[in-house]
Amino acid sequence: MLLKTDPATVNASAKTVFEFLSDSKNIEHLLPADKISDFKADEEGCSFKAQGGIVIPLIYVSKDANTKIHMKSGDKAPFSYTLSIILKETGESSCEGHMEFEANINMFMKMMVEKPLTSLFVVMTKNLQKQFD
Repeated sequence: MLLKTDPATVNASAKTVFEFLSDSKNIEHLLPADKISDFKADEEGCSFKAQGGIVIPLIYVSKDANTKIHMKSGDKAPFSYTLSIILKETGESSCEGHMEFEANINMFMKMMVEKPLTSLFVVMTKNLQKQFD
């Protein structure tokens, strides 16, 4: 399963957004506060509980300066996945970004997680835009 968000414009340079997202503590600011709990962060990544008690760990795999952050699922994830955040400079003080989420899951699991994940990524994108408005 591959989910891609629509590109979104952020009123900050790709470098500023990249630095913000490179600090795992800042991921909490993007998440819907009413739908998550137990947020934890360290240098390697972060984790949180989604509604229903599912633990979502995100571990940094690689960071390509100002253009891409690649993360993967951690040990307690309900299934294996990767999340990439791709940034593109569009002006002196703006950039465009989108997320790509990939998971190797069966059709039943896809039907269960596709809509909530899509909603989560939309909220995360809007919250990132708000951070720099």
